Amino acid sequence: MNRFLRPLVAFLKKEDGPTAVEYAVMLALIIVVCLVAITSLGTSTSQTFSYVGSRISPTAAS
Repeated sequence: MNRFLRPLVAFLKKEDGPTAVEYAVMLALIIVVCLVAITSLGTSTSQTFSYVGSRISPTAAS
């Protein structure tokens, strides 16, 4: 019985598994923050180009 119990206890004491999970959670949070920032920046840029385009358009036709 000791032969089966010792590897199980050693496996449970290892910290490699939780560390990998922590890195995966951090990576997921970084990806979410990047997507939110890119979406916000894209919306702002689109609005800026639309504004500039509408301001330039009438003067170019004249």
